[in-house]
Amino acid sequence: MKRPLRCLLLLVLLALSGCATLGEKERQDAVDIAHGGQSTEVGCTAGVDCAVASPLLDLGRQAIAQSAPGAPRHHVTLLDRGQDSLLARVHLIRAARRSIELQIFIFDPDDSGLLVLDELLAAARRGVKVRVLLDQLYGLPDPNLQATLVGQHRNFELRLYNPTFDEAKTQALQYAAGILCCFTEFNQRMHTKLLLVDDQVAITGGRNIQDRYFDWAEGYNYRDRDIIVAGPVAKAMRDNFDAFWDFDRTQPAERLVDVAQRLLRAGQVPPHKLFGPDVERSPRSVAMREEAGDGAAVFARLQPLTLAVGRVEFFADLPEKHERELAAGEDASREMRDLVAGTRNELVMQTPYLVLSRPARQLFRELRKRPDRPAILVSTNSLAATDAFPVYAMSHKYKRLYLRELGFTIHEYRPYPANSPINVAATGALGEERAARLPLFGSGSSGSATGPLPLKRAGVRVGLHAKSLVVDGRVGVVGSHNFDPRSDNYNTESMVVVHDVEFAGALKASILRDMQPENSWLIAAQEKLPVLSGLNYSLGKISEKLPIFDIWPFPYATSYELKPGCNPIPPGQPGFYECYQDVGAFPEVDLPLKMLYTRILTAFGAGLVPIL
Repeated sequence: MKRPLRCLLLLVLLALSGCATLGEKERQDAVDIAHGGQSTEVGCTAGVDCAVASPLLDLGRQAIAQSAPGAPRHHVTLLDRGQDSLLARVHLIRAARRSIELQIFIFDPDDSGLLVLDELLAAARRGVKVRVLLDQLYGLPDPNLQATLVGQHRNFELRLYNPTFDEAKTQALQYAAGILCCFTEFNQRMHTKLLLVDDQVAITGGRNIQDRYFDWAEGYNYRDRDIIVAGPVAKAMRDNFDAFWDFDRTQPAERLVDVAQRLLRAGQVPPHKLFGPDVERSPRSVAMREEAGDGAAVFARLQPLTLAVGRVEFFADLPEKHERELAAGEDASREMRDLVAGTRNELVMQTPYLVLSRPARQLFRELRKRPDRPAILVSTNSLAATDAFPVYAMSHKYKRLYLRELGFTIHEYRPYPANSPINVAATGALGEERAARLPLFGSGSSGSATGPLPLKRAGVRVGLHAKSLVVDGRVGVVGSHNFDPRSDNYNTESMVVVHDVEFAGALKASILRDMQPENSWLIAAQEKLPVLSGLNYSLGKISEKLPIFDIWPFPYATSYELKPGCNPIPPGQPGFYECYQDVGAFPEVDLPLKMLYTRILTAFGAGLVPIL
């Protein structure tokens, strides 16, 4: 589309969406209203909202004290269970004494989100400096709520990264305008997830603040992973947070147009229905808050998962990722590729979206060419489990490449795994699941777009969202990077790298559990046709490489399920087809013409690969 026409269409879309502007004086008036309404009182009631004793937080102080130049000490805790992860977050916030930094991609005001907000505000009222940094697209996208939050307390600050058209909430037409006028800038999202307490202990990884990340959603929950890190690496986390906080495209919420309008219209900090003396929280939120207040009990629950380690690194993109060449240590994707390139024997990888960028493909080709090529085990989503079916379509398109040319062994996660660290309640007396509404291209704020595909049976389904690596059983990586083109080129990402054999072994065991036959389907080549198998393979390969169309109807690979009485056998070994049953390319999915549906996306979606 030519630029003049694109600009004209942009103006029309913005006019239709009701996009408004405010002058600097009006913005400053809104800031004055917000700041004027903030409480400055500091205090707490013992046994109610004062900072609680925390052996978990003490680990950070101890590790920093025991560290020396060249000999760091850390404590790390692998958080596979969602409710453990929420408990740890709430507890650390309740234990904070000086500072809290929260940096997040998605923040929903559901049960878990309101619980976290309540604790953050309580911490501010007892004197803790609280800074909350949200990506604008999915971070509490309610200008009314933000107008209330910015006027709560002098110790509580709220900023948004890369706000679209200078507003807290992006309307549907503004999405379209953003794609048309400024595609690259619009797609630059802050995907980092970080909670840092007192510059000593942090939680980071794949989880956002939303019920489905903590096993609390009714229809669809994520199998995800976080890590608690206590020790001197917290300084690098603080430095990276400060870089985002001070970045020129990060704005205080009270200066955004739609938030400022609410403040100006009310002439004071407006009340919100989610807050107030008569507002009650859910029973599970109350129970979680009470449990989080017992530091000894929290530590007893998490201590079996905690290891004392030495070297821990934190690699995170800077917000300038899209504006200049980043130096070593400032580019998470580069550090990820360097780790993978260093693999000698085995790489165990878990990602919800198996869509590789061109540099990643080239890297894996180079590993494949080695005379002592490493084994590469991949855990990812099936179509039945994924929250982003167009992304899965791209993974489906390149299965031949991943299996044959790159040598991957792929396990696709089932929507109803039999053995998973997920704890969800029954969905109701009739067993009917509530529709889970998720963004078209992946995780986002609830209700924001389409959802997972319908399945043949009801129940609370699970989708994989963890992003982790284990290199040669000696290095473990937990982070936000999906190993995909979007993480490479658009999102800012982060990851923790733990150089410890025991931790790497625990992380590997966690991923391998997700690959077990009762939890995943094994992806392998279909049995060769009795005739013309070579021709079928060649035509499929040619079709796959077409830039737009992929029209060949006979895919190279399919999903397999282990037959009762058989032991797992690697694909390509004698007896494989006798012990595995072909369950089709898209098992469990209940969709009329499902093959045609996904093949259409596969055929026409190749141009989407760079942004998926």
